[in-house]
Amino acid sequence: MSNAKPQWLNRTVLGIGLSSLFADWSHEVATALLPAFLGTMGVSAAWLGTIEGVADGLASFTKMGSGYYTDKLQRRKPIAVLGYLITALGTASFAFATQAWHVLLGRSFAWFGRGVRSPVKKAILASAVTKETYGRAFGLERMMDTIGAIVGPASAFFLFGALHHNYSTLFALTIIPGLIATAIIAFMVKEKERLPVKYRSFREGLRALPKTFRRMLAGVGLFGFGAFAHSMLILLATQELSPSLGTAGAASVAIGLYILHNVFYASFALIGGILADRMPKHVLLAVGYSLAATMCVLIILLPPTVLTLALVFILGGTNVALEETLEGSLSAELVSEEHHGIAYGTLDTVNGIGDFASSIVVGALWSAFGVGIAFSYSAVLSIAGAVLILFLRPSPHRPSRA
Repeated sequence: MSNAKPQWLNRTVLGIGLSSLFADWSHEVATALLPAFLGTMGVSAAWLGTIEGVADGLASFTKMGSGYYTDKLQRRKPIAVLGYLITALGTASFAFATQAWHVLLGRSFAWFGRGVRSPVKKAILASAVTKETYGRAFGLERMMDTIGAIVGPASAFFLFGALHHNYSTLFALTIIPGLIATAIIAFMVKEKERLPVKYRSFREGLRALPKTFRRMLAGVGLFGFGAFAHSMLILLATQELSPSLGTAGAASVAIGLYILHNVFYASFALIGGILADRMPKHVLLAVGYSLAATMCVLIILLPPTVLTLALVFILGGTNVALEETLEGSLSAELVSEEHHGIAYGTLDTVNGIGDFASSIVVGALWSAFGVGIAFSYSAVLSIAGAVLILFLRPSPHRPSRA
């Protein structure tokens, strides 16, 4: 096979990766500071779960609409540019927040933009490479996204002290990487020419998705109902370490652990992508889901020391890396290219509904009954989702003849 090495690392793949890096840099500064910032307002874990859950829920329905609508457009990229701009503005608006509901509005606006851009970005990425290199392309994008998620909390960690714990200034500075991400999508990414899909209705668009993909969504959804936002791990570390390290010391260590989480996220995103091009993607996705369950079990059973929490954050980062890389690349494999917009919109919507429910439920269970009940709920659903995915037995889509 003389042409076994297709040119997958092209301008568009690199541009999408860089835009993900800078966008994540922007909102991960805010994410790293958010639990401590809310703590200054005296709000509970339930509030953090509500903020993350409502924002994810809004984004999920936006993703569905964006995916369906942009399949019918000849050019998707302007929608992606708009989404990146909205996210940058929404995240920077935290600088003006004085109450928890202000944060809820800002996060929801930012995640609305994220919902607009997400399926479009994935569809453009999938169209820029061949089927044989989906795993590497999605793995690289996830890796670069997560480099941003390392630089973001690291920036927050160093600037937090330098700016004398001034949350407003730090939140305002997130506009800089956010606008850089928007510019990269606008000027570097080159969209492949395509023919719009003429869906007569939204239902017709959903019916065009293969049955195997719909079965995959069942496993994704079941897992998602337990897959809480990992910003809650920062809150866990802050609360558990405060008695021994003090509030400021615990917050600093929690940000450091989140950076560790994102180092493993970045590393295993690319490793997972490479493996995905060499082994059954659904098996690797089930492994990723199982790591989430293992993480929850360790939270319940191990004493909350810096060392044990580091292990929890490592498993969390590895889980998210495999989950996001494999969900994206497996979907590209199962669904024909002309339907990638609505496929990714549907996938992101299922994930978003799960995130909405899980973050609220885990936060409420945590506040009402403690850590054990909250994370047991998550562990059971993670295992159930892994089992459904493991028995998926997918076969790639056949090319469309229409």
